[in-house]
Amino acid sequence: MPISAQPGFVSYLLRLGDDRLVLGHRLSEWCGHGPILEEDIALANVALDLVGEATLLLKLAGETESAGRNEDALAYFRDSTEYRNALIAELPKGDFGFTIVRQFFFSVFSLLQMQALQRSSNAELAGIAAKAVKEAKYHVRHSAQWVVTLGDGTEESHARAQAAVDELWRYTGELFLTDAVEQEVASAGLGVDASTLAEPWHAQVEEILRRATLTVPPVSYMQRGGRDGRHTEHLGHMLSEMQIVARSHPGATW
Repeated sequence: MPISAQPGFVSYLLRLGDDRLVLGHRLSEWCGHGPILEEDIALANVALDLVGEATLLLKLAGETESAGRNEDALAYFRDSTEYRNALIAELPKGDFGFTIVRQFFFSVFSLLQMQALQRSSNAELAGIAAKAVKEAKYHVRHSAQWVVTLGDGTEESHARAQAAVDELWRYTGELFLTDAVEQEVASAGLGVDASTLAEPWHAQVEEILRRATLTVPPVSYMQRGGRDGRHTEHLGHMLSEMQIVARSHPGATW
């Protein structure tokens, strides 16, 4: 069986693409609403990076699936139960502190994931990962700097950043869950077992939180479900806005 025909490979690509598409859309909601002009532009650029990565990953998923669905069809004509993003990506944008902490958590994960995927036995995925690594390095640097600025800043900025850490921490565990899909692509050399990224992720994240004078909350239960299509109500609301033009004018081109 060709490596690109592995049954779980399409599902794996959808996970990669959906994480970035959904989070990119959430970040785009800050356009015109950033706390300062420079940061408004920075968030928009990160959003564009993520949507660009999602486009390439969903395009590869459609080509691998060979069912006539391209990246646009996968983005705009799937319902929420067909999306495979982690729950952390779909939560409402919240305040600036919430957005920054979430972006930091995901960016560290994404960088580790894409660094590993540069060694994928699928040359196209390896190429996408190599491009994404360059972007993810900036995303980590940018968000980490803001985490420290907010956490070790004023009393209010510290409180908001800590509240964000407390709220988001229980969603981070889902990023590292391993299942049959992860095991299949990892054993075939196509993907990476996300559980192997947990230790370096915790080391990097907790070091920045320490510098930011923020505390890791004592959470014992981790939310999950997104990888299986079980999402919060927030994803459905987001998709209804994101998909309305494409669904109102199916097949239209500009």
